[in-house]
Amino acid sequence: MPDLPRTDQSVVIVGAGPAGLTAAAELVDAGHRVTVLEQDPEYVGGISRTVRYKDFRFDIGGHRFFSKNPDIVSWWRRRLPNDFLTVPRRSRILYGGKYFDYPLRPANAFRNLGVLNSTACILSYAWRRLRPHRPERSFEDWVSNRFGSRLFDIFFRTYTEKVWGIPCNEISADWAAQRIHGLSLWTAARQALVGARNGSAVIKTLIDEFQYPRLGPGMMWEQTRDDLLAAGANIAMGRTVQKIVTDQSRVVSVSTRDAQGKREDWAAAEFLLSMPLRDAALAIRPRIKMEALTAARELKYRDFITVLLVVRGERIADDTWIYVHDPQVRVGRIQIFNNWSPDLVPVPGVTCLGLEYFCNVGDNLWAQSDAELIQLATNEIAQLGLASPDSVEDGTVARMEKTYPVYDGDYETHVATVRGELVQFANLQMIGRNGMHKYNNQDHAMLTGMLAAERLSGGTRDPWRVNTDAEYHEGAPAPQAGRAIPRRIGADAT
Repeated sequence: MPDLPRTDQSVVIVGAGPAGLTAAAELVDAGHRVTVLEQDPEYVGGISRTVRYKDFRFDIGGHRFFSKNPDIVSWWRRRLPNDFLTVPRRSRILYGGKYFDYPLRPANAFRNLGVLNSTACILSYAWRRLRPHRPERSFEDWVSNRFGSRLFDIFFRTYTEKVWGIPCNEISADWAAQRIHGLSLWTAARQALVGARNGSAVIKTLIDEFQYPRLGPGMMWEQTRDDLLAAGANIAMGRTVQKIVTDQSRVVSVSTRDAQGKREDWAAAEFLLSMPLRDAALAIRPRIKMEALTAARELKYRDFITVLLVVRGERIADDTWIYVHDPQVRVGRIQIFNNWSPDLVPVPGVTCLGLEYFCNVGDNLWAQSDAELIQLATNEIAQLGLASPDSVEDGTVARMEKTYPVYDGDYETHVATVRGELVQFANLQMIGRNGMHKYNNQDHAMLTGMLAAERLSGGTRDPWRVNTDAEYHEGAPAPQAGRAIPRRIGADAT
């Protein structure tokens, strides 16, 4: 292998998502020489990008700018001091042709359900309070104990199973306990009627407004990219990692290929990787131990398709997004981008809808052509009563691989095995959602990048100990720190 240039202040970061770009900005400010390698040829921001289509912009999933971590909020404000909008959060559930407020408001829910169904829901709730599921093992158990089995079937089952592709009675209750922490029927009712008590903690599920860049979340990361370039950082787009070359104690370089097949070798003193943990482990040369390779291959991901439809009419609905609980359609959620920011849809007289489909690479949904997906989305908004097919004027498709790390029964063991092998490389840190195989929010991913950068300047805080509220807890068990995720029951670590 030829000698490659290397300085003590050089850092290579793989991945230009929130974690990678946050780390890059922190390191540049600290005087490091930074190179960022990004696989996408055009977009930065990872799943927090904003995709452009003609005059329109749209998110991959919709990203609220809300965090309990003041350092993250301050970071956002410094980067875009004059470009945040305060957006009212309005999301509803579409079920049986009717709209239900979410978070659930009992009066609205019972009015839409009707007297008989509402009575059945109340009785189901009362029964489950008297006879709760014990032990509380599954997601279905946890939610049914707090809302009743009938409301669970209506408002939780279908959407959760669309997103994860796992039956709710096979998803561990620990995910629900953290993912919708503090939420119960009484909590939702009290906050709907009287608001949160002064000084009470804010439940993320129940916040009623959030901050949002006027040109979408990608605006944040495009500005960060531009700031980095202005400061002398190198950002190389369209580079796919082929190999991570080591001397068995340190990473020496990262080898990439571009769209034309040109190979490049990137050497540095330090390496921060937000690429998928599975891919990183498999790319290391010489190969890591077979046990770790096997564990890496077992790490799985859930993929994502957004179909953008441009529809005649400016006010189809007031929602920022709609959860679709109808099992007769495949769409899981619908974003209405006009209601996030009018600057995303600068063309008068139209609404931009983003229909979100959860899938796996290679399945029959992923394999459909763009034209077939646009037709599917057109048919489904008509089936749901949102708009007629002849009102659809245009459309496009964005596919995103590895959007959600999947947490099957053995995922914690597999992650621990891979981490245990990678620790031998003293100058390697994994960061971000996919780099740590954690279902992180944007602010959480950013904090892992901040802490990794801090460690290169003598800090000791471990990015793996960032918790679900984008806070750092010294005493938190590192393998479990992070946003909660669904796991199959019977798969808890022992």
